[in-house]
Amino acid sequence: MIGLTLWKPRMRKMLILVMAVASIAMIGCDKKEGAASSSGSAQSDVPKLAYIPKNTGNPYFDPLIAGFKKAAEENGCEFASVGPDTADATSQIPVIQDQIQRGVSVIAISPNSPDALNPILQRALDRGIAVVTIDSDLTGNEQYRTAAVLTVEPQTVGESQVELLGSLIGYKGKFAILSATTDSPNQNLWIEIMKKTLTENPKYKDMVLVETVYGNDEPQKSLTESEALLTKHPDLRGIIAPTTVGIAAAAQAVESANKADQVKVTGLGTPNQMRRFIKNGTVEAFALWSPEDEGYLSGQIAAQLAKKTLKPEVGGKFTAGALGERTFKEKMIVITGPPFTFSRDNIDKFNF
Repeated sequence: MIGLTLWKPRMRKMLILVMAVASIAMIGCDKKEGAASSSGSAQSDVPKLAYIPKNTGNPYFDPLIAGFKKAAEENGCEFASVGPDTADATSQIPVIQDQIQRGVSVIAISPNSPDALNPILQRALDRGIAVVTIDSDLTGNEQYRTAAVLTVEPQTVGESQVELLGSLIGYKGKFAILSATTDSPNQNLWIEIMKKTLTENPKYKDMVLVETVYGNDEPQKSLTESEALLTKHPDLRGIIAPTTVGIAAAAQAVESANKADQVKVTGLGTPNQMRRFIKNGTVEAFALWSPEDEGYLSGQIAAQLAKKTLKPEVGGKFTAGALGERTFKEKMIVITGPPFTFSRDNIDKFNF
């Protein structure tokens, strides 16, 4: 009994000591957690901008990404670019979902389809994430994005591509179109305008579109489709490829078949990608705008949307960094600039 009586006060003291140590430890933990929370809060104050190209491995998007990144840095924003392996209509959906979970401020995207992405983009909008389409648009479904940055007026692209090929083949003969994917919004719109231009302008009455094929913006498939065109249409006079992957593949097919004198290849490509074909005479001329300017303009819009300093409205003007003043057109579209024709005379002046 005596031992037990003496033991109880000792146990009580030990228990008090343990509880005190535990309390100190808990306070320490609370401070660490508070510090981490504060740090996380500071980190979240930096706007996060994400850009999703049509697919990886397409050289067209490299300067676009560089321009976007430059604009993000100028505006103190965090930037990341991630894309799917293929340009299928639904391939971007899981990438968009990942960015929503990251809690980004803005999702910028070059959509592979005008409608397949609508539900997931609506989810982003519902979370307060602005959506900016670049290069291609959600044609007919513009309510699923905040704004759009396009290269040039679609009418200008379609008409200028027909005119460029016409000037190369003397406005006479059969030609084909090598496009990206069957769902590509910008490609389909341009092709529709090309067809309309052929039928409505008597200048092109002797030019005959014999076939439109799709290379899915994949080098090997685009090459295979180009080779098939040369075999199927032995009297073919030209190929229009309004896609950077496609024009290089078409040029390669014509070069390998030694048909540069007969089949004129043109379309939309980058100088670095097409330089060899221009220098060796396989291609005489092709066109493009500045992908870097397109990315920079998109980055400026995205950053200003993230900071809540820009509210898109038709006719509204804003300053796009070094590009100066730009205006929102109908359906909140902003145009980058006119197309430029590259040839042997000027191609060495450009490096992108």
